[in-house]
Amino acid sequence: MSNILAGLFEHHSDYKQLETDLENSGFKSSDYIVYLNDSNHNSQYLASVAVKDHEQAENVRRIFNQNIALKTFLFENMSLEQTHYQKLKDLIHARNRADIHNSPGVKIKSSNSGIDSAEVKF
Repeated sequence: MSNILAGLFEHHSDYKQLETDLENSGFKSSDYIVYLNDSNHNSQYLASVAVKDHEQAENVRRIFNQNIALKTFLFENMSLEQTHYQKLKDLIHARNRADIHNSPGVKIKSSNSGIDSAEVKF
């Protein structure tokens, strides 16, 4: 079974260029799906590509990055026939909730001379 590499794209990214880049790289139109929201032409869109190995996945990642992908997701042991829009959206949402986001930097003040009078509060 193949793996699926999905990408979330910015609204100003041209999905036709993405399709052209994928096909010029050796993928057939049956190897990928671009999910568009017809009600709003300025919305983000999602694309999924069936990849067979690590080399193909890296090639697709490169193409996604050239076409302004906001984020990519690899789903293992999934075929293109199983990639319905709502299912992918739910899986991406679950992964995003599970990610540990970076916390702001914490500064630790260390003192080698003890507490001075400015740090003592009454």
